[in-house]
Amino acid sequence: MISASSITAILAFCASSASAWVIGKEQTETHPKMTWQRCTGKGGNSCTNVNGEIVIDANWRWLHVTSGYTNCFDGNEWNKTACPNNDACAKNCAIEGSDYRGSYGITTSGNSLTLKFVTKAQSSTNIGSRTYLMKDANSYEMFKLIGNEFTFDVDLSQLPCGLNGALYFVSMPEKGHGTPGAKYGTGYCDAQCARDLKYIDGKANAEGWQASSSDPNAGVGKRGACCAEMDVWEANSISTALTPHSCQPEGYSVCEDDKCGGTYSLDRYAGSCDANGCDFNPYRVGVKDFYGKGKTVDTSKKMTVITQFLGSGNQLTELKRFYVQDGKVISNPEPTIPGMTGNSITQEWCNTQKNVFQEEIYPFNEFGGMASMGKGMELGMVLVMSLWDDHYANMLWLDSNYPTAADPAKPGVARGECDITSGVPADVESANPNAQVVFSNIKFGPIGSTFQQPA
Repeated sequence: MISASSITAILAFCASSASAWVIGKEQTETHPKMTWQRCTGKGGNSCTNVNGEIVIDANWRWLHVTSGYTNCFDGNEWNKTACPNNDACAKNCAIEGSDYRGSYGITTSGNSLTLKFVTKAQSSTNIGSRTYLMKDANSYEMFKLIGNEFTFDVDLSQLPCGLNGALYFVSMPEKGHGTPGAKYGTGYCDAQCARDLKYIDGKANAEGWQASSSDPNAGVGKRGACCAEMDVWEANSISTALTPHSCQPEGYSVCEDDKCGGTYSLDRYAGSCDANGCDFNPYRVGVKDFYGKGKTVDTSKKMTVITQFLGSGNQLTELKRFYVQDGKVISNPEPTIPGMTGNSITQEWCNTQKNVFQEEIYPFNEFGGMASMGKGMELGMVLVMSLWDDHYANMLWLDSNYPTAADPAKPGVARGECDITSGVPADVESANPNAQVVFSNIKFGPIGSTFQQPA
């Protein structure tokens, strides 16, 4: 997945494994509560409630000087007086708690999480968010996916071209990093080896920071955070993709400069992770009437999404997808592109995709493919739910023709019905400020335990 920028007008973050950061006193950190279900039997009939919490990523938080209200990170640049180097931020800056509803448009109700796109507060305008499911106030919930299935309901009817309501897993540390740790949303990593993070492995990412030329609230640091990533759900009302991203090592690791590769580096393929992924996007494999408003899976209304992770131990063999809508179970479609068969992701599927789409570089296989993905899952993965727009590629890799100069008749180029001029963040933000995604009714358990499978 192309990672979300941390975007909000007066924001920042912080934590440290090397030294404790100062916890601010202006806003108490109170996590919104959200229930989900752990299932054991067959057919979704033996599920029990689990009391969880939601935390926003540290990148979105206000970071200010300890002696006052001056921002340590303002707009898209660091305050060089407070943060002349990475270590200085720990003693000079305080991290604050979050006003989830008022500042970020994040609300929960029972088993439901709503993420709003544009939220205007008194002193800031927030764009999008990235949240994690907590086990308790100081620990992320860790999921062991292999041999299990993950089910959730989603309403993304209000997400147009250029937006992504994403639900995915990454191999980030259970406790985050240092103080304030997971309680304040620290420790993020992904297969893009994210360099837009203001916090990397317990320290600031201020040294070498370059402010973005297109995003007034983000930039790129010298260091990046890498780990395996399982994109269960990247979607808007036009297109969706199920995509594993391999990584070596699979767990949290730190990279530097353009050796990170991924979205934020000059050479996308210079790093140790698969920035592209082995995806299953129904539209991209030729089935253009399957997913969208008024189609087989109708995105104008809520749906249930089931993903099965077949295998055992650390061996992931297959990723299967089902939908439930209007009481009907719908399987992923069979491709219509010649040379492609099967409606699930296996190592054979990925090998075939590389050949049929004529991919000269296919990093998923180079970094261990499904075997690497399985090792990442065995480490335990954190659930991420986010809403974002894309300052790097306008989300065209998900919902349009991409690369935009390629012939859309070539296999793999056409990914959705959006025009290649769509998805410009400034346009999306001004035209769709009220866009939102709602995730709800999460269920997790052994294969066949969260829903009634077809006979």
